[in-house]
Amino acid sequence: MSEINFKGRVAIITGAGAGLGKQYALEFAKRGAKVVVNDLGGAKDGSGQGTSAADQVVDEIKALGGEAAANYDNVATVEGGEKIVKTAVEKFGKVDILVNNAGIVRDKTFNKMDEATWDSVVNVHLKGAFCVTLPAFINMRENNYGRIVMTTSSSGMYGNFGQSNYAAAKLGLLGLANVLKLEGGKYNIKVNLIGPTAATRFTEDIFPPELFAKLKPDFVAPAVLYLCSEDCTDSGVVINAAAGYYSRSAIVTGPGAILSDGTRVPTPEDIKDNWKQIMSLDKPEYYYQSVEMFNAFAELLK
Repeated sequence: MSEINFKGRVAIITGAGAGLGKQYALEFAKRGAKVVVNDLGGAKDGSGQGTSAADQVVDEIKALGGEAAANYDNVATVEGGEKIVKTAVEKFGKVDILVNNAGIVRDKTFNKMDEATWDSVVNVHLKGAFCVTLPAFINMRENNYGRIVMTTSSSGMYGNFGQSNYAAAKLGLLGLANVLKLEGGKYNIKVNLIGPTAATRFTEDIFPPELFAKLKPDFVAPAVLYLCSEDCTDSGVVINAAAGYYSRSAIVTGPGAILSDGTRVPTPEDIKDNWKQIMSLDKPEYYYQSVEMFNAFAELLK
């Protein structure tokens, strides 16, 4: 079995001052990557900032004999994203790997949701991924190589009470990744997603203590490192990771039902009478891009 290593590679990890991001940074460094440790240094709701979180991780990496540089810029601004990537290019010459891990939570039921709470979460998760990925993607295209990991969540894929802002942002990242996998394909840029369940400051009030103790970030990192390796040739996949369990999630389409010959418009009653078949996910299809889905529909309608 060949060992995965990142010698000669430069990795940016956002939100790397603690939790999952810190674990990723340490593991990349242990396997030879030069790491930019980005962290704004704020609380889990995004308030406040500081340099100590990123600095401590950089110190740990250097103590292990690795190379790292700290960055304290805000992912949620175009200027911040450009500065994060600039740190990598100025310190280490390029960007090979980007893990969009930075995030905050501000939970509220939807009827109590206000614009500021909505924007704060969407800005960090979704806009933040845009702000950092754009300059990194441009650099990767120039070098004809790149590995990008977005962080999604079951909250976005399936829903979670009180997290409309967080869920919308997390599923938006899947849409972003699905486009970038196509636009980056010919440049050897792979874009995938991790759906982690881990013991972090975001989940310490959610999981019971006995489960929290088992959900170490250590168990998520191996999947992220593989997705960022040269060995990974997949793009656009969602990998779930928790306590040694790994699986894939995907949006799929059922076989459906043809209720017209193309001349008669079906009635709502036709939909009602065929609802079970319309809802069926028996032998579902996965489409790599939307044009494949449209082509499949076209074949059915011939």
